[in-house]
Amino acid sequence: MIEQLRVDDRLIHGQVALMWSKALNTRGIIVANDGAAKDKMVASTLKMACPSSQHLLIKSVNDAEEVINDSRSKAMPIFVLTNCVKDALALVESCSGMIKEVNIANVGRFVNSEKTRVMPNVELTPEEVEAARELCKRGIPVFHQVTPNDAKTGVETALEDIR
Repeated sequence: MIEQLRVDDRLIHGQVALMWSKALNTRGIIVANDGAAKDKMVASTLKMACPSSQHLLIKSVNDAEEVINDSRSKAMPIFVLTNCVKDALALVESCSGMIKEVNIANVGRFVNSEKTRVMPNVELTPEEVEAARELCKRGIPVFHQVTPNDAKTGVETALEDIR
């Protein structure tokens, strides 16, 4: 079961690898990112950042959907990472009932196009704002929480002020 799907433009880094995997008590991490799945250098860097206590899979979004929907995934607590809201929405739509919650944590800092600051550490393009709105309609918690010690902020409420 996917304990949390986190949107973080850095994918795996210290905060994710150490704090979140422990807080969520997961045994596996899936990076669902087309670019990382194709780029051996990026994949190698992500593997180095992953704690040895976690099983790591680096998959394209489509391949990650297959892994998440595999019956064997139901028994293992898994943490999924992607770097954009659009990919998070695709995963939630195609993996119905398998994802407990979505954390839109750190996203948009490396995007060089028009974007709106939705909350601290979250800057979304107009397309990503619409994807976030759709995500909030899927019946699972969608929130912003940078570290496990931070309070959760509802994304739907933050989007109300965005046109």
